[in-house]
Amino acid sequence: MSTNAGSTSAVRVRGLRRTYGQGASAFEAVRGVDLDVRAGSITALLGTNGAGKTSTLEVLEGLAPATAGEVRVLGLDPVEGRAAIRPRVGVLLQRSGFSGDLTVRETLRLWSETLTRPRPVDEMLALLDLEHRAGVHMTALSGGETRRVDLACTLMGSPELVILDEPTTGLDPESRRAVWRLVSGLRDEGATVLLTTHYLEEAETLADRLEILHAGQIVRSGTPAEIAQGHPSTIEFARVDGVPEQLAGARRILHDHGRTTVETDALQRSLTDLLDWAARHDVALDGLEARSPSLESVFLSIADGGDPVEPVAAEGAVR
Repeated sequence: MSTNAGSTSAVRVRGLRRTYGQGASAFEAVRGVDLDVRAGSITALLGTNGAGKTSTLEVLEGLAPATAGEVRVLGLDPVEGRAAIRPRVGVLLQRSGFSGDLTVRETLRLWSETLTRPRPVDEMLALLDLEHRAGVHMTALSGGETRRVDLACTLMGSPELVILDEPTTGLDPESRRAVWRLVSGLRDEGATVLLTTHYLEEAETLADRLEILHAGQIVRSGTPAEIAQGHPSTIEFARVDGVPEQLAGARRILHDHGRTTVETDALQRSLTDLLDWAARHDVALDGLEARSPSLESVFLSIADGGDPVEPVAAEGAVR
């Protein structure tokens, strides 16, 4: 893999729009997206269903033209320069189209013939822990095993840019963490990774930067810590009535679904006040949990419409 960390953007997008249909029935799935993916980094593209992730990826992969805007992948237009870009990019789609009549080894051998400089099949079998399944037909694999075959094909050409669309779907927790280690290793070797995922823990663990799409626009952009900044911490416990509203730092106290939730800008102070109050009144706080602001809280707030969704400016996206 080439080491690109010293350069700027492996992917640069300005004003991307993608519209389906024409006239009164036209639907704009992507509405002015600006995106930078720093070379040698991992960027996670997140969004609710219908946010525009797939439409954006299809443009980046050269599968569809942009309706408007400027798109550069490894410095080239992904449609006009697709022949030049293709050997340098590995793409993992949500679903593969491999023949079920082939074994795992035969599938990897067939794929290797499409590549300019493929890594050895045995190396890829070992990398994805598929050696013991090499002689098994694709139709006999579990969903997680099939996903690992997909990943082996994606990485076989040692791509500079790796685009992973839901890479750990169908994997058990152990396999998912093995893939996390693999993806982190790609960055360490100098590759650039752009991934989509519905697993927010995955995004927080892997990504250097997060881009959150909502209704066709990027509405949050930054590191996990930057995105969580400004959102409250939470203290939760089995519902208790009579919790004082004046807890230090508390924004509000909610009682819902048998739980009491305290939203606070000063987690330690609020928790101290709460525990003091509970001790004085001999109140048990069953199931007590205290959490700092998280990506999940931000994401759910955006999805529920409780968070402002004004698109962020593109300038400075690569710092």
